[in-house]
Amino acid sequence: MQIFLARNNVQAGPYDLDQLNIMLKSGEVTLEDLVWHDGLDQWQRLGNLTGNQYTYRPVGSAAPNDSIINNVTVFPEDADTNSSQGAKDVSIDRLYGKPERPKPDAKSGKADMTSNRHQTPHNNVSLNKTGTKKPTTAKDKVVGSMVLAPIMSRILATAINALMYLLAIFPLVMALTKMDVDYSKFQDIQNMDAAYQYSMTLMESLPSATLMVSQILVFGLFALQLVFITLRGQSLGKLITGIRVVDQTTHRLPSLIKLIGMRTLVLFVIYNLLFSFTSFLGFVVIAIHYYMASKSPESIGWHDKLAKTLVVKADSSQLIKQPKVK
Repeated sequence: MQIFLARNNVQAGPYDLDQLNIMLKSGEVTLEDLVWHDGLDQWQRLGNLTGNQYTYRPVGSAAPNDSIINNVTVFPEDADTNSSQGAKDVSIDRLYGKPERPKPDAKSGKADMTSNRHQTPHNNVSLNKTGTKKPTTAKDKVVGSMVLAPIMSRILATAINALMYLLAIFPLVMALTKMDVDYSKFQDIQNMDAAYQYSMTLMESLPSATLMVSQILVFGLFALQLVFITLRGQSLGKLITGIRVVDQTTHRLPSLIKLIGMRTLVLFVIYNLLFSFTSFLGFVVIAIHYYMASKSPESIGWHDKLAKTLVVKADSSQLIKQPKVK
């Protein structure tokens, strides 16, 4: 089977099935690339054919349609009059809009020294135009082209976010320590209305300046977190630790419903309720989440199951919006 690839109206190929799957798993070819081979009546998004998986297993074929593979741009220097398709094989570099490296001279094995391109071809060429990804290590868990975030990085990000929250309410805590607070009123779960009324009485006893400073710090921190989460898929803790939330299927930024609704607001409400009953219960639920993530092949905890997301090492390619498939 001869498989042709295209991106930005530039064609490359043909490749066989094994070559395609190797390039898919290495990240050289993405699920957004267009593909055609015998049996397809038009160019299709590769992810649609693989079910957004990183292995392609075609289930059938039909007579080839030569007009299909000629429906993309062919560069003049690539013209090959001896080819039935009107173009010779285009390198992966050309497919992704990069300068092609010169082929070595047949006799000397050296490239043209007047060229400003690399002389030595590399086996693993990064096809990510937004920047080179950091190399993976033996300890890294990899899903497709994504490197999953280490559990300790995720825990550290959560701890950083919690520390920022504590710093925001620090003026309020300091003011409360100077008051005679009856903490037993907050431990009676059966009488939450009384606990609420008592907390309102405490707030009214605090200096107005202290309350104003605390509110500005807390709401300012919350707003800043929302901005980074919306634009980058990262809370401030994740930004500092270099990790990000991505969609389980597309490996790009999740939708706002998943990112803000499920992973931010819903979790915020859940944990506020848990910690309002007892701090111990809140920490237990957090521990369960990270335990599940540590045992999952894709590091999926219950937060991730709820929102259908992954937490991965941050890479600029994850911020690129997916092109619409025509």
